[in-house]
Amino acid sequence: MFSENAKKPGSIEVICGSMFSGKTEELIRRLRRAKFANLRVEIFKPCIDTRYSEDQVVSHDSTAILSTPVDSSGSILLLSGDVDVVGIDEAQFFDDGIVDVCKQLASQGIRVIVAGLDMDYLGKPFGPMPALMSVAEFVDKVHAICVRCGDPALHSHRLSESDKLVELGEKNIYEPLCRHCFNKLVENE
Repeated sequence: MFSENAKKPGSIEVICGSMFSGKTEELIRRLRRAKFANLRVEIFKPCIDTRYSEDQVVSHDSTAILSTPVDSSGSILLLSGDVDVVGIDEAQFFDDGIVDVCKQLASQGIRVIVAGLDMDYLGKPFGPMPALMSVAEFVDKVHAICVRCGDPALHSHRLSESDKLVELGEKNIYEPLCRHCFNKLVENE
């Protein structure tokens, strides 16, 4: 039991999945609900994500919320002063320090909500996401719909010839695929 003056324990929530699965939309929904409850909310995204906006987190369906772009995970600690909830979008683009940042914020009694791709375009675990999932109290994996067969999609298949790990893009560069359709394409390459 907590005394009235004690701060509630913090937590880490991870929303993961493929591109076009609704990760950012779910992050925005949770952050808006926190704001509606009069909680102090701060939202961060990596500086490199400028697809829709430089200072907003924007979902593919154009839902948006004001955010602070940062160049490293350490900046989140510096900029998340007196808050109740911290939201972080596109966590896969952050350095591995994001895991300790989230743990430290949660240990300070802050609810941390993180969204990001769990796998890269090759179907391999992406950046710090596996470690974030392992330290989180809650992990929600959301799915897109496979554009080839209509089954639940868990892969972000890259349509371009680039072999760079990070290539920002939308439907012109990526398509969501189920395991079966992704494996068929990989076998034929």
